[in-house]
Amino acid sequence: MEPQLKDGVTDGIATVVIANPAKRNAMSAGMWRDLPGVLDRLAADPAVRVLVLTGEGDTFCAGADISALREPGDEQQALAVRAEEALAAFPKPTLAAVRGFCVGGGSQLAAACDLRFAEEGARFGITPSKLGIVYPSSSTRRLTALVGPSAAKYLLFSGELIDAERALRTGFVDELHPVGALDERVAEFARVLASRSLLTQAAAKEFAGGRLDRDAHWAEQARGSGDTAEGVAAFLERRAPRFTYGL
Repeated sequence: MEPQLKDGVTDGIATVVIANPAKRNAMSAGMWRDLPGVLDRLAADPAVRVLVLTGEGDTFCAGADISALREPGDEQQALAVRAEEALAAFPKPTLAAVRGFCVGGGSQLAAACDLRFAEEGARFGITPSKLGIVYPSSSTRRLTALVGPSAAKYLLFSGELIDAERALRTGFVDELHPVGALDERVAEFARVLASRSLLTQAAAKEFAGGRLDRDAHWAEQARGSGDTAEGVAAFLERRAPRFTYGL
């Protein structure tokens, strides 16, 4: 099977699957190139409220396809950075569902998601020091913001893999689940996210990402959306809210 990104939408939840099983779901140049377009299409779809990124089978992503590194290195890194930035900029909540190996470019993609849920036995690593590659500054800053300077340096300096328990302790992983339980928990939590106010989520995502100059913009969005009135009414009437922002 050719390396590819698969995607679909069910009940407001978009799922993007990294599919290159012959190489542990390593990202080919074409997959890096295609990801921003896939994300743009899903972001523009009003039916999409949440995005889940995962790998086909029993592994998330073993990184970039090393054979592709025979092509100009700067070009390959630029493709990966563009894909990572597109994922980080996705305007709706994103969740990485990780099992097996999450290494190199796989960790780069997982770190660009808002949240990361993992299965016991997953392994994480960022391996440019094994290849003599300079990790991009934007990726390094994102990793450092996520796990802190010391843990980021450990991962980048050594290139060593860490287990899921350590990833949970460092903050790289948000939840860790027994083998066989990950898919159910991801589906459950994605449904929770899809039921919440996208207005709240989109504003919080910008603010948490460092955009601190948008209070007026989001206040205007709130006034025009009706989500606040609907949320208060639903609370008082003891029913589930029907938020419409983004629809």
